[in-house]
Amino acid sequence: MSKDSIALSIVVPVYKEAGNIGPFLQRAEAVVTRLGVSYEIIFALDPSPDDTEAVILREIERNPAVKLILFSRRFGQPAATMAGILNCTGEKCVVIDVDLQDPPEVIEQLYAKMAEGYEVVYAMRSSREGETLVKRAVSYFGYTVINRLSDVEIPRNTGDFRIISRRVIEELRGLSESHGFLRGMVAFVGFKQTAVLYDRAERFAGTGNYNRLVGSLRIGLNGLVGFSSRPLQMMSMVGFAVAAISFALGMWYLIQKLIGVELTPGLPTTVLVVSFFSGVQLLSLGFVGEYIGRIYDEAKRRPMYIVDRKVNFSGSFGRSADEA
Repeated sequence: MSKDSIALSIVVPVYKEAGNIGPFLQRAEAVVTRLGVSYEIIFALDPSPDDTEAVILREIERNPAVKLILFSRRFGQPAATMAGILNCTGEKCVVIDVDLQDPPEVIEQLYAKMAEGYEVVYAMRSSREGETLVKRAVSYFGYTVINRLSDVEIPRNTGDFRIISRRVIEELRGLSESHGFLRGMVAFVGFKQTAVLYDRAERFAGTGNYNRLVGSLRIGLNGLVGFSSRPLQMMSMVGFAVAAISFALGMWYLIQKLIGVELTPGLPTTVLVVSFFSGVQLLSLGFVGEYIGRIYDEAKRRPMYIVDRKVNFSGSFGRSADEA
């Protein structure tokens, strides 16, 4: 490592987080000071209606290690996270949220654990302060389904909070997936990985921009559809089973008719059967639509994000519309 190289990059996706920037930097800077390593802190900002950008620019004037990537429009947290990763220059990279639910102090543990020879160390939640029972139940069910059906195993009770090596960063660069599901992509890359347990805190300030139900369902679909074709296989098996049941039911009615049994038509039976088959068909079409949508997105080859400008970067990787 040259004397001018950066040992640790900290990537922070942000949107409407003006109240959390200062407290986050105070704690994060204390961590890297204790580590005694060269560092950069990259804020990947979706254009915000509040003064998040102005706050970050003031912090850049105070600390030259702070950097900013501003996008041309809101592309979402997954894209912002990947932009930060692909533009970082550190030998190691930490991804963390700015709301302090993931304590910056855990970075010390992640960094120390990686020194044992790991390429990825992810932070695994041992407790979840501020999360409802419904959110926890959805998360548990989602991880169970994903890991049973996916071709890669995504660690349970983890988010994007983790540290990855330069080797993993370069492998992620080669994947070029437009949806940017980091947890699945890192699991797909592989290499030696382990976990560090931590207690997740409540949000420091403001309200979250994450829809706990819809967001969790979207993450689950990203993990399932993006890393497994088994739902399509399951639809084929379900279709075969339903067709077999229908054929058996038809034969049963035919046999009763031949032996002279008087059949009394019932509206409830008809409604139930029609509803059941309609539900199966709509569910199957929904899964097929998800896969077709993924194919459509990948075929267009549109960039995951477009950068409006970069502040305090001397060089960069990835796509950019303008560099400051």
